Amino acid sequence: MSPVPITRVPVTELTARERASCVLDDGTFRELVDPFQNMISPHLAPQDITPQSDDGVVVARGSIDSVSAVVLAIEGAFQGGGVGEVGGAKIAGALELALREAEAGLPIRPVLFLETGGIRLQEANLGLLAIAEIHAAIAALRRHVPVVGVCTGMIGCFGGMGIAAGLCSHLVLTPQARLGLNGPEVIEQEAGIAELDSADRAEIWRTVGGEQRVAVGLADVLVPDDIEAVRRALREIFRAGPIADVPCRSARIDDYRARLAALDPRRPPDGPTLRVLWGDDEGEGA
Repeated sequence: MSPVPITRVPVTELTARERASCVLDDGTFRELVDPFQNMISPHLAPQDITPQSDDGVVVARGSIDSVSAVVLAIEGAFQGGGVGEVGGAKIAGALELALREAEAGLPIRPVLFLETGGIRLQEANLGLLAIAEIHAAIAALRRHVPVVGVCTGMIGCFGGMGIAAGLCSHLVLTPQARLGLNGPEVIEQEAGIAELDSADRAEIWRTVGGEQRVAVGLADVLVPDDIEAVRRALREIFRAGPIADVPCRSARIDDYRARLAALDPRRPPDGPTLRVLWGDDEGEGA
């Protein structure tokens, strides 16, 4: 009898709701503030933009390895995953509720699927306020439990939510993921094509792609584009628990200042060179 072929389910092809459901224990998915609550952004319709009934953010409760969990997933297919007032409030509010549980001694496993260009430009200041609240909530929550970010593609994770990814206790990426503060198009627009050609896909992934980010210690775990691989990675991270003697990446300020001081801005390194300079084992448990 010939072996049964293994069927992979690419996480990049799943919606935010499907991603959240798949990483939770089977049968435990429960959505909070679901589309039937009709909590839409009030700022899009006046700009002739059709809003979405969940504002592009899914908040799910359930369990991971039978431990209570909250999964927050941004829908990259809606407004490029841009974070506005309502969607940002859903994320921040869920993290703050998780913090209350953690402070009360209750176990909670928070996961963020980050497919986003950052702040939704149509709601600029409101998006900024929401993202600031998200940052504060992650920083507070990670003192109690690991907060795990997942960036899979194809939108990437940029802007203020790129900072949110850096604040997470652990960061899981696929090779298709891209992670940075500014997206390639913004860099080209502001600094010119000589700085970065946004049409050069190979160079973009050599610079901000998932494999590169893990190799230089700016993310922790690289997994294939497979929802089961993401599911396994999350469980392994939570089973390991917090690593007390390894500070979160954003707390290692002196380390990163020293790294930057060693670079010559007149001769910025390319991707392979940066791997030689920064490739280390500091990413584990970051």
